[in-house]
Amino acid sequence: MISVHTRLKVIDNSGGKEIMCIRVLGTNRKYATLGDVIIGVVKNAVPNMPVKKSDVVRAVVVRIKKTINRKNFFSVRFDDNAAVIIGSDGNPKGTRIFGPVARELRDKNFSKIASLAQEVV
Repeated sequence: MISVHTRLKVIDNSGGKEIMCIRVLGTNRKYATLGDVIIGVVKNAVPNMPVKKSDVVRAVVVRIKKTINRKNFFSVRFDDNAAVIIGSDGNPKGTRIFGPVARELRDKNFSKIASLAQEVV
């Protein structure tokens, strides 16, 4: 579960390396889970890229450390908290996504992110 001040790894090639969550979008929500949109500030960035340090960006959570129980009685847990930076239209700013992402993204209308990912778990 992602709350305010949680740091997430950025797994696309938009230029950011790490973001810090400053707001969970939704009606008065404390925590974000898979497929939720957050507002974050870029803490570390690659030089000469579109996303700079201290930029305020929107991102979608694609991996969380907390165990997720699915309806088919499987449970999934990732090693880190990760996000993908998105634009105002909901499409990712980067052109590549590194590492696995959760299948729940397809259910929440982020199929573009799921199709760009190397692996969908």
